[in-house]
Amino acid sequence: MTVEHSEDTGVAARRRARPFGRLKALMPTGIYARGALILLVPIVTIQLVMSLAFIQRHFEAVTRQMTAGLVPGLQYLLAEVEAAPDAAAAAAAARALAAPLALRAELPSPSDGMLPVQDARDPWDLSGREVIAGLREWLPGVVAVDLVGERRMVLVHVDTRHGPVLIGLERFRVSASNPHQLLVVVLATAVLMTVIAFLFLRNQLRPIRRLAVAAEAFGRGEAVPLRVSGADEVRAAAGAFLHMRDRIARQQAQRALMLSGVSHDLRTPLTRLRLGLAMLDDRAEADALGRDVDEMERLLDAFLAYARGDADLATAPCDGAALAAERVERARSAGGAVTLADGAITDGAPLALDAGLFTRAVDNLIGNALRYAGRARVGIHRDAGALQITVEDDGPGIPADRRAEAVQPFVRLDAARNQNLGGGVGLGLAIAAQAAARHGGTLALDDSPDLGGLRATLTFPTGRG
Repeated sequence: MTVEHSEDTGVAARRRARPFGRLKALMPTGIYARGALILLVPIVTIQLVMSLAFIQRHFEAVTRQMTAGLVPGLQYLLAEVEAAPDAAAAAAAARALAAPLALRAELPSPSDGMLPVQDARDPWDLSGREVIAGLREWLPGVVAVDLVGERRMVLVHVDTRHGPVLIGLERFRVSASNPHQLLVVVLATAVLMTVIAFLFLRNQLRPIRRLAVAAEAFGRGEAVPLRVSGADEVRAAAGAFLHMRDRIARQQAQRALMLSGVSHDLRTPLTRLRLGLAMLDDRAEADALGRDVDEMERLLDAFLAYARGDADLATAPCDGAALAAERVERARSAGGAVTLADGAITDGAPLALDAGLFTRAVDNLIGNALRYAGRARVGIHRDAGALQITVEDDGPGIPADRRAEAVQPFVRLDAARNQNLGGGVGLGLAIAAQAAARHGGTLALDDSPDLGGLRATLTFPTGRG
């Protein structure tokens, strides 16, 4: 386990050391998330480029050009005001020229409070910045430009030799009207196309998800219907999976038929042997031979139990907690020193289980604990995600470095605890691990913190029940 951890750490370190290694570590791992990222990155990039180009073109160049086109009329009006002999003539000249130029020109008194004293624009008014800059650059004597005092108006305060002049003009004459409409159209189109792309992506990924569900279910011994659909590559993968599943199903059927024949053929001579031993006069020899026959039957039962574990699961909704509590009570009735742990539940919501395989796994763990320890304790717990069956004992336990080996079939450890509930062939923990794996669960071995021996934990997921 330490070597594997070191190798994983080394791979991670090399990955981080590569160019963009840290960026890859932040990328999503799911195909749906990656597909979404592939869709969104180009769309967002295009949006940003187009927005910047649009702002550069319309909020700067066009606004500046429109302002420059209006400046000659303003310069002519101010020149006539400056040329007037007095303030009254200047006011009359301003009013006379304002109408043909579609302007509003007034010579108010400084005490009227009508004059803007500093530039004013909304923070989001990007074109207003160019309007103010252009007027200050091309018109002499500009004191302030107000873009917020009157709606849709530009108010310009200009000093002349006859006093301050207030010039008002429509905002659309210096700025492109409704420049945001193009951005809104582009954004709305991008959102619409993104939604369509997501729908298309989800439709393409749905067959892959169905294939994954069918493959996971087949690993548990369930045959989930699978319809071949999607892109050509996905159809090819689904078709290959269906052919493989059919071949494995036929092989399993043939294996089950062979096991049935082997069981019948082997039990028949064992039964004859048992009958012959019952007729022997030497009871001591008969008893010894009878124990050998019993051992052979236990060996046969263990082999067949492990072999049948690969057959199709016959799952049905059942109460796993109640089944486990029943096996504990049965072991106690048979004289075993086994108890339920404090807080253990004895009933719960049903989940999809092969009752025979489930009880066989629990029996194996309880029997293993009672065989190699003085007493055993069984805990039954359930949370939102799993049903856990924990079997602890006060025996010698299993060294940490040999636990992975102990759950392998036909493996015998030392004489202190050889984990061979199956009559000396090393199948006790292997059958339990196989039963958990067929249900999508796990078998974990560690030390018992309370009893000091081995703690075996069967975990069965409840999501499917």
